[in-house]
Amino acid sequence: MTRLCVCEMCSCGRHRCTHQATALYSKGGQSNVVTEYSEKYPAYKGHIRPKSLKPQQEYKAHQNGMDGTTTFRSDYVPYKVMRPPEKPQAEYKPKPGQIDLGTTYKQDFNQYEVQPFVSSRPKERVHTMNAKLDTVPTYKEDFRQWEISRRELTKPDGTYHPPTTKFGNSTTFQDDFVHKGLMPRESYKPSNIAKLSDAPFENATSSKLSYVPHPVEARYVKPPEEYKPSNQPFQDLTTHRKDYQGLPGQLPRSCKPEALKVASNKPFQSNTEFRERFQQWPISLPEVHKCVEYTSPTAHMDLTTTSHTDYIKHQVQPFVSAKPFLLPKKSSVPFQGNTTMRDDFQPWVSQRQTLIRKQEDMRRSSGKMEDLTTFKAHYIPHQTQPSQSFKPHNAPLQSDAPLDNDTMYRTEFTPKKISMCPASFESPPGFVFDNYDDQGHRFFRKLTSADVTETPKEMALIA
Repeated sequence: MTRLCVCEMCSCGRHRCTHQATALYSKGGQSNVVTEYSEKYPAYKGHIRPKSLKPQQEYKAHQNGMDGTTTFRSDYVPYKVMRPPEKPQAEYKPKPGQIDLGTTYKQDFNQYEVQPFVSSRPKERVHTMNAKLDTVPTYKEDFRQWEISRRELTKPDGTYHPPTTKFGNSTTFQDDFVHKGLMPRESYKPSNIAKLSDAPFENATSSKLSYVPHPVEARYVKPPEEYKPSNQPFQDLTTHRKDYQGLPGQLPRSCKPEALKVASNKPFQSNTEFRERFQQWPISLPEVHKCVEYTSPTAHMDLTTTSHTDYIKHQVQPFVSAKPFLLPKKSSVPFQGNTTMRDDFQPWVSQRQTLIRKQEDMRRSSGKMEDLTTFKAHYIPHQTQPSQSFKPHNAPLQSDAPLDNDTMYRTEFTPKKISMCPASFESPPGFVFDNYDDQGHRFFRKLTSADVTETPKEMALIA
């Protein structure tokens, strides 16, 4: 009897047992971090990591002059692009004859006789009585109104009494705050007046006293170098052209079938399978349902309701408001528009303060300004030359050679059988779970002829 672990049965290298402590008396609750790599390759002590011999990526500028010509510019040959011919569109010609609008629904549908709907609900019976309705509720019979006397108001009399004198009613502002005259505040702002000095202005500075003018030498102008073309011919060979020779092979053959025009002189047969098998059936017109004409009733209609017959009208007095009406009081004395604000506070004569401007120390020049700058004086205009475009024309590449559908993948590819890893199943085929290890390994043992009595469903499906 052989026992195998999941790590040993794995053929793809992606299945491993979980290394966890499964023993009953394991030390601590932490999992064992031992892996297959750490078991086979233990760590060495005193090992120093080797230095990298990879060169540093430093930018090295090209010291020689750069030539503007490339292999694309030298070898490219433009082709003439022709517009493809347009295919003429055929004119639409309607087919002669009439269209058969018959459908399978009209042919196969059989009409049934439908009877009107009869409701199974019984009719509602209205029970009427000839006795007189008693409209007095229980509230009126049980409730007796008490005689309640009106209470006197404890609120003091707050009626307004007008004063006898002119503006006799004083306000809290007049009683508590005594009016005082306006007191102008003293301004502590210094006066904005320039202080003039009688002493003459000394225009002598340290620059004027210590500066010694020196003669300036003329600027050296480097003469431009003349362009001298090279006498050696240009080498248009590149490393790609020189080293790459290509693989020998045949031209690809086209898989597209030849476009043969199928033509026939026989007339077109308009009969189809649908027209031959499905013939037109005689259809009867649907019956039109006639509406019943409305006939108005001849008997007199009673429009009386229960509210008209049973309602008893009572004599009720209208509600009288106890609130007195507010009548406007008119006075014959003319209205006086003078107030304490108008009498005590008279408007002042206010003037807008003028702007305070400081006298300018510098005097502006009155002469004409020369608008000649250094750019206008030394600028020399040159004629611009338009750059030549080397962009190729957007022309499709056409070839008359047929397309070959044979590729290296078709000729050299050999299909391989796809095999499934036995460790990917929960119970590997041909094995029976035995037990767990202390390190978490799951061991399986092979089935023998004595153990195999009935093939399980999973084994049958896998086989």
